[in-house]
Amino acid sequence: MRTPESRQMITLEVRRNTRLTPTFSTITLGGPELEQLKPMGFDQMVRLFFPREGQDGLRMPKLSSDAWMAELLLLPKSRRPWVRNFTIRRARPELGEVDIEFALHGDTPASTWARRARPGDPAGIFDMGMSYLPPARAEWQLLVGDESAVPAILAILEDAPASLVAEVFLEVPGTADIRDDITAPEGVRVRWLARDGADTLPGGLALDTVRTSSLRPGRFYTWVAGEAGLATGLRRHLVRDRGVPKPDIAFFGYWRHGRSSPG
Repeated sequence: MRTPESRQMITLEVRRNTRLTPTFSTITLGGPELEQLKPMGFDQMVRLFFPREGQDGLRMPKLSSDAWMAELLLLPKSRRPWVRNFTIRRARPELGEVDIEFALHGDTPASTWARRARPGDPAGIFDMGMSYLPPARAEWQLLVGDESAVPAILAILEDAPASLVAEVFLEVPGTADIRDDITAPEGVRVRWLARDGADTLPGGLALDTVRTSSLRPGRFYTWVAGEAGLATGLRRHLVRDRGVPKPDIAFFGYWRHGRSSPG
């Protein structure tokens, strides 16, 4: 993980809420404090703060050190905001805007807020840095994610050098979530995988597809994220079945099926 040299709590407001597909929405946040954010590109992650239902405003932590979480937990729930990890999909410093893309999962706090967010609603971010750190030794890359990692992988592809060679597997809930307008270098092959109501856990289709796919030769860097079973399962497969060195795999369990995040 590459963390920023300096960072501040940044309070913003919703400027736009744009539905992309049945599962995905983009919320554009903006405000003068955004000048404190240093865009890193790729999968730059932030802590996103947003009010709980019934709160009349947003109470952000005052501390910008690692002690901010302890400060937050000391607040009663009546004043404590929700906080979740999200990737910056795009940053437009010249306009004072960032886009956060949401995969709408049922009635989770973040999905509920994202569906209801309107211009003027408060939100805040705290920069966490980036985890996509491909080594120079990699001849090509394997990028894999379920719907929760689609925004990060699309951002990685959008910021990638023209020389990137990659195999990309993106799992989404339905065919209607497949995008045909993504930006990627010519050497990148993107395979969309739609569950379309199949009785499989999120991430399972992507894992099974990679397991049965013929991957190109040469040493490669893997970045996989999404449901915990996908991240750990793919790492196990690559190491045990394909002999991939562990240092060449970056894996991140963004969430766990059937378990909600603490509030």
